[in-house]
Amino acid sequence: MPLLSVRSVSKNFTGVAALSDVSLDVEEGEIVGVIGPNGSGKTTLLNLITGIFPPSGGDILFQGGSLIGRKPHEIAQLGIGRTFQQIRLFEDMSILENVLVGMDFYLSIGYSATVLGLSRVREEEARGRNDALVVLGRVRSRFNETPGRAAAELPYADKRRLEIARALAIRPKLLLLDEPAAGMAPQEMRDLVADLRQLNADGTAVILVEHKMRLIEGVTNRVIVLDYGQKIAEGPFNTVKKDARVVEAYLGRGYVGAGAAAS
Repeated sequence: MPLLSVRSVSKNFTGVAALSDVSLDVEEGEIVGVIGPNGSGKTTLLNLITGIFPPSGGDILFQGGSLIGRKPHEIAQLGIGRTFQQIRLFEDMSILENVLVGMDFYLSIGYSATVLGLSRVREEEARGRNDALVVLGRVRSRFNETPGRAAAELPYADKRRLEIARALAIRPKLLLLDEPAAGMAPQEMRDLVADLRQLNADGTAVILVEHKMRLIEGVTNRVIVLDYGQKIAEGPFNTVKKDARVVEAYLGRGYVGAGAAAS
């Protein structure tokens, strides 16, 4: 059984078909890329998986159970984390505090215990901070050296990495990344490639929505291509990039693969 199974999913917005009969399976430990032109339905697909929108048709199964009707926080608790196109950090909070927000599901302390200052509160706070530092260590950054630094002070690429770290704080089995390399310089993107390879080696499955083909080519096991809300191709990137429909709809006839440039 696949970790995630998207079965003939459609989504209509006031008569506009954002997605039409799209199916996708993700196996455990797999990195699947989702590519296509702007407006092709990539982010809509992630929003359906994470419960932000209900599908107009079809089903979405995670570890064999349907996600339809579940709220976003319930889906996150099942083990699906995500990032967004637009950075959504708590910029007035520190690096460490942003990650701790993502670990809120695992806090067992209550309000009265906090007010009374019970010892188990202090113990759980210490354990949470240690766990958060471990999470920060899973992304290539200097976060562990400056965990008290305000998120607002971080350079753009580090804000992207911090978002990934916060998503990892829920201990996801599946991580959805929506254009994580947007705005990154070449070296920053190479660091991101290394991060994703390590996360994958640690057993985290990933759905990667991205326009930068060097990243897609460098880390994915398989890609699906969307165009006008429909899936037009699926397979290894080196095969899909030669598909005439993909060339026409997205890559263009002048596309040249990145090859080893992503490594």
